[in-house]
Amino acid sequence: MGSDDFYSRPLPPLPVETAVRAALEEDLGCAGDITRIHTIPADTRATARLVARKPGVVAGLNCAETAFRLVDPTTRFATAVADGDTVAAGVLLATIEGAARNLLAAERVALNFLGHLSGVATATAALVTAVAGTKARIVCTRKTLPGLRLLEKYAVRCGGGLSHRFGLDDAVLVKDNHIATAGGIAAALQRLRQGLGSAVRIEVEVDTLAQLEEALALGVKAVLLDNMDPQTLRQAVALNKGRATLEASGNVSLATIRAIAETGVDYISSGAITHSAPNLDIGLDF
Repeated sequence: MGSDDFYSRPLPPLPVETAVRAALEEDLGCAGDITRIHTIPADTRATARLVARKPGVVAGLNCAETAFRLVDPTTRFATAVADGDTVAAGVLLATIEGAARNLLAAERVALNFLGHLSGVATATAALVTAVAGTKARIVCTRKTLPGLRLLEKYAVRCGGGLSHRFGLDDAVLVKDNHIATAGGIAAALQRLRQGLGSAVRIEVEVDTLAQLEEALALGVKAVLLDNMDPQTLRQAVALNKGRATLEASGNVSLATIRAIAETGVDYISSGAITHSAPNLDIGLDF
C-alpha cells in the first residue's frame, strides 16, 4: 500500500488552490455572478454559517476556505471543527464574514468541495467502523473523479482509510489485462524485475487460487484477490500462510465488508468510497 503519512498531513496549498480556482472559473464564467451584482449593494456586509445538516465526517474545510479567499482575500473564515472530526446534524463547521456579494459568489464552489469530500470521508469511516476488531484496513483506489484524486485520497485518510497507490507511476499492480498481454504471470514478473530491479514491490491481481499459488511460488509479496467470495478468500488466506500481503477487492459494500474482513485478509480496497460516495449535506446560511 502507499504511505498514509502524506494523507495525514494538511493538504498543500498549491494543488488545493489550483483545483478550487478552476472550479471558480467554471462557475463564474466571463461575466461573474450576475445575480448578486444586480441584487446586493456593493457595500453590504454579511456573516454566514456552514452547518452540517446530516451526521458525518468532515473533510475539505481548507478547500471551502480557499474558495472564499480566492474571491475576496479579506474574507474571514473561522473553523469550529477540523477535518477528520465526526459531527452530528446541526453542528457548526465554520463562520464566514465578508462582503455579501463575494460570499455568494464563492458559496456553491465551497459547498461542492466540502460536501463531496466530507461524503468521501463519511463513506470511508462507515467501512472502517464495519471492520473494527479485524486486521483488515480499508484502502481507496485510482477510481477517483478526474482532477480530484489528491483531494479525494486526503478525504479517505480523514475517514480513517489508507491509499492503495496514487497513480500509475508510484507502485506496480499487475492486473488481468497485463497478464493476458504479457503472456502470463511469470512472463510479466520477469520483465518487471529486469526493468525495475528488486527495490520496487510488485503486487499481482489473481482471480483464482491456482493463480495465487503461482504468484506465491514466484516470490510475489503482495497479492490482490479479485472478486472472490468469503469462502474462497478464507482458502486463499490459508494457502498464503503469511507469505504475502493479501488485499481483497470487488463486491465491497457495507453489507459484505464484515464477512470479507473476517476471512483474515490484510486490506480491503473500495472504489466506491471515492467514485460513488454520497454528498454530505452541508448548508450555508446568512
